[in-house]
Amino acid sequence: MRRYKPEGALVLAAFFFGVTFPLVHDALGDIEPFAYLLLRFAIAVLVLGPFGVVIARRGSAEERRLLIRAGLVAGVLLMGGYATQTIGLETTSPSTSAFITGLYVVFTPLVEGVVRRKAPPVGVLIGIAFATVGLYLLTGADLAFGPGEIWTLACAVLFAVWIVFQGEYAQRIHPIPYTTVQMIVVVVLCVPGTAAQGIGHLTGLAIFAVAFTGIACSSFALSLQLYGQKHIAASRAALILLIEPVFAAMAGYVNGERLGVVELAGAGVILVGIVIAELGPGREQVPHPELVEPHPF
Repeated sequence: MRRYKPEGALVLAAFFFGVTFPLVHDALGDIEPFAYLLLRFAIAVLVLGPFGVVIARRGSAEERRLLIRAGLVAGVLLMGGYATQTIGLETTSPSTSAFITGLYVVFTPLVEGVVRRKAPPVGVLIGIAFATVGLYLLTGADLAFGPGEIWTLACAVLFAVWIVFQGEYAQRIHPIPYTTVQMIVVVVLCVPGTAAQGIGHLTGLAIFAVAFTGIACSSFALSLQLYGQKHIAASRAALILLIEPVFAAMAGYVNGERLGVVELAGAGVILVGIVIAELGPGREQVPHPELVEPHPF
């Protein structure tokens, strides 16, 4: 079972990302998006930050400089993904946004292939094709493209670059301080958006959503994702993370939403795609850190 710990970490991260979707969706009816992100990640910094500082101090000065450089860039990419997704949601439906955002699973192996100058494994490519079809069926997306869809497509590209980028450094930087630096960047970059939008209404639901997702998703799940990416290639990691909308659909069912036959079939096809990638030909692990050569970004 220890062999599958990285995969398990990614599945657990996707679980927290997915099951909190209905909670966040309801809370955003009270609190403004950028205020939600600022408060969520600020709480995460307060929870994870002390551990990140202690761990970072154990490393050398060179390791801390690498942590700051990589963390700043990864944090900007992460915030860019959230910002473009938020802008896109203003003029596109949630289902279309979910589908287009999920296309990061298509862009990730393309970015990884350019960086590593190596084509993704055949099993991963087949799994991506299945998962993309399943995602479309699950979300019932409308393929009409307008400004909102273009912004959301930019979000998918940024998330793909973020996954590959942080994966390149995940083996050389401890996940807790690495996550902490990224979250600090997100908090700082959310300040202008919050100043422009305002806070909204800090209802009990909004406060609970901010606190719960700050601890469960930003502190815990993002650290789990980084741990998983220490051992799994970015394209496979992205595909495993695509199980998030399946968990979101399960949470929606508990919340009173009911999926039709097409949506259920879509969830099943996503799972089939993940299984193909995990058990199919060319299953790739990340090499040992001492054998990894840094790639320019």
